[in-house]
Amino acid sequence: MRTTGDIDEASPGALGAGSPAQPAPAVSINGASKVFGTGASRVLALDAITLEVPAGRFVCLVGASGCGKTTLLNLVAGLEAPTAGTVASSGRSALMFQESALFSWLTLSRNVELALKLRGVRSRQERRAEARRLLAMVHLDDFAGARPHEVSGGMRQRGALARALAQHPDILLMDEPFGALDAMTRDLLHEELESLWRSEGMTVLFVTHNVREAVRLGDEVVVLSSRPGRIVERIQVDIDRPRRIDSPQVATAAATITDLLREEVRRHGGR
Repeated sequence: MRTTGDIDEASPGALGAGSPAQPAPAVSINGASKVFGTGASRVLALDAITLEVPAGRFVCLVGASGCGKTTLLNLVAGLEAPTAGTVASSGRSALMFQESALFSWLTLSRNVELALKLRGVRSRQERRAEARRLLAMVHLDDFAGARPHEVSGGMRQRGALARALAQHPDILLMDEPFGALDAMTRDLLHEELESLWRSEGMTVLFVTHNVREAVRLGDEVVVLSSRPGRIVERIQVDIDRPRRIDSPQVATAAATITDLLREEVRRHGGR
């Protein structure tokens, strides 16, 4: 493991100063592998992944297309079971995708209320009030009565984030949630997500193709190899918050990680 800055070859380092003592893990992955198919069509997607994510940390996963980032997120979410090894998490998790996946026939408020109902909040009045509170947290209180097609893509993703928060997650799993958005909207949502992460005390596991986004948001960036996915490097991001995606420090750290990814692609022939 290393960090952004000068690297001490004598110890697991960082590009920067040493890391403080970390709390107990929210996510524990021990030797997890995932195989899809059988026989000649068998595909090894993940190979012996071992990773612990301490509670309250923001960890980003990057890697070439097809390296198993989403599969790993699905294992943590419980949507897939590992073929070998174990995956465990502590507390409730919520999953957010690149597409908002909001129900088009429901208003933003009713989408959030539905998540609250599924969580077991019985009183409709309580659900409505809590939905309003969550939408206000993501600056959508003036659009609570709008349907998804009536708002922008960025607003839909804010609505999806409010719906995820309605599940009262300890762990927020995010699969390229801002990948389809323009740069300005993405930057604003970075700020909102970071603020919510800090205020809610969640653990975040965030998949992205955008290396600068990973450095902008993450306490740590986990680099996966081309298929089968293996952990190539864990890089601690020792850059003071708040960060800007266009800052020299973020650009330098992102360039280091991009070089690692390019080397991986060359090593595996672009697979």
